[in-house]
Amino acid sequence: MIKSMTGFASLTHEDERATIAVTVRAVNHRFLDLQLRIPQAIGDVEARVRALLQKWLARGRVELGISIQVRNAAAPTVELNQEFATALAAAIEQARSQGLVQGLLTPGDLLRLPQAIAVKERTPESDPAANGRIAASIEAAVEQALGELDAMRAREGAHLRADLDARRALLAELIERLRLAADDGRVTLENRLRERIDEIRLELPVDQAMIAQEIVRAAARSDISEEVTRFRAHLAHWAVLVEAAEPCGRKLDFLLQEMNREINTIGSKADGLGVSELIINAKAELERMREQVQNVE
Repeated sequence: MIKSMTGFASLTHEDERATIAVTVRAVNHRFLDLQLRIPQAIGDVEARVRALLQKWLARGRVELGISIQVRNAAAPTVELNQEFATALAAAIEQARSQGLVQGLLTPGDLLRLPQAIAVKERTPESDPAANGRIAASIEAAVEQALGELDAMRAREGAHLRADLDARRALLAELIERLRLAADDGRVTLENRLRERIDEIRLELPVDQAMIAQEIVRAAARSDISEEVTRFRAHLAHWAVLVEAAEPCGRKLDFLLQEMNREINTIGSKADGLGVSELIINAKAELERMREQVQNVE
């Protein structure tokens, strides 16, 4: 199946726990290159996010960013420094006995002293249950974003396939025209050789059997039937690959290299009117296809 490697998706996922924003961008790359931007407080979900990306994507440079705002933040914790409070109470009692202060130590007095009471915000690490629920929400948001990215890549892939299918059909036509031109060129070569031999035979004695063998060898050197057969096989294999479910970009790129090799061989062997022009046209189409295949996953 042909899918583009480029795409973009951005969404905001909201539930009773948090508001999660996910942005994902994908561009061309030879392999799967993942770049993640995840808040440190939820760093534990990175492995699961990577697993989701690897499930949805086979190739491309992918940048994924996650931001999170907890909707119902956990209640803060309040901790009393018992040693400090005890020492403070003893010091105040001593001052009272000496007539330096009056009254008792009140909660307000402790709240004004940061050494006595510490108020701490709860983090996901300190609340495993909340952390697990938020992680599930993050995974759901990432999965939804990847679904939208995949849909965009599939739409672009459909346009790529339409273009590549048209060029593949043109290549099939060019290879048949090359075959016919090369056959005509081979017949012309044989006739030209026979005419030249007839001219020489008027002046010098010649071995007819040897001459016939040389004509056959010369004609065989310009025979491109094997290359044409292999080129047709590559075109047929192309049609199978684009219909398969798995990504096919690398395989298509390899097929284009093989087809280009066959065209080069045909160009060096074939002789005939219009062969050079057909070879140039075929190589130009292969190059255009190669450029397009660089975008295929």
